[in-house]
Amino acid sequence: MSRRSAGTHGQGTVEFVALVPLLVLVALAAGQWLAAGAARELARTAAEAGAVALLQGDPAVDAARRAVPGAERGRLRIVVRGARVAVTVRPRAVVPGVAGLLDATAVAVAGEGT
Repeated sequence: MSRRSAGTHGQGTVEFVALVPLLVLVALAAGQWLAAGAARELARTAAEAGAVALLQGDPAVDAARRAVPGAERGRLRIVVRGARVAVTVRPRAVVPGVAGLLDATAVAVAGEGT
């Protein structure tokens, strides 16, 4: 009986060590997913702020930039064509090389909606 206990005692440790890379991968993927969601919300907020500024006769690009926290402004791309404001935000890179694939774009049109 003690022989069997000694043989299986280390098995749990080995299995846990084998699972650690998988757990790290899942955590990184979840973090990147959250970063992409945050980028999507920032893009939407900035596009809407730009469209509202157009309606008020103010510069849309400036309003869109001000709608985003300072640290995030460097990852914005804003295009204004007529009444249309398109904002693209690159999410923070949690997994190297993946952030560029998850760019979030939102479009708002001044005068549309309620």
